[in-house]
Amino acid sequence: MTTVDRPAAQPGPQVHSADAPQVGTTAPAAPGGGQAEGPPGGWPAGEVPPGAWPQGPVYQPVEPDRFTRFVMRLYDRAPRWAVPLAALGCVGMGVAYALISDPTQSAPDARPTCLLKLTTGLDCPGCGGTRALWYVLHGDLPAAARHHFLFVFALPFLTYLFVAWAGKQAFGWRLPELRISSKVIGGFLAAWLAFSVLRNLPWAPFTALYV
Repeated sequence: MTTVDRPAAQPGPQVHSADAPQVGTTAPAAPGGGQAEGPPGGWPAGEVPPGAWPQGPVYQPVEPDRFTRFVMRLYDRAPRWAVPLAALGCVGMGVAYALISDPTQSAPDARPTCLLKLTTGLDCPGCGGTRALWYVLHGDLPAAARHHFLFVFALPFLTYLFVAWAGKQAFGWRLPELRISSKVIGGFLAAWLAFSVLRNLPWAPFTALYV
């Protein structure tokens, strides 16, 4: 059997491990100290390396319905003072109703009335609010607090928040921001709940809170 002598391997350039391209490393620096163009880690262009996308299903954004699109277009095209003016109109209608109806002279079962009070005889968390507003508009703060103390307490803060918001929306005013933390809101709601329970207790002095 004849053997064929293979040519000896020619010595080639030595490649050190530091010079060899590493998978998962950053691209070599471009001349001038910048980062070379191309995908990081030496991954081929047009392909997404594993782990580049977050795990889990990817949800498509929900398209708004026709009515929502109509409202959004109307809001975008409306002048900046339109929304504050509409809110002020709602507040004005509430004030006008309190003045015209005179809830202090209405019978307990007069319409419209509180369904809870009509069926159970108990004061709901908002009972007395309309009468308190009527007394505030007439400058009788003690009588207003007698009918709904927490409403009278919160009214200055609500008024300032509305004026600051409406002034910023309509005229670009930059009034000092009234920051109310979640703890303060939680405490106010807890006080409102306690007030709603205490005003229905049939013992003095809680009977003075019943309206």
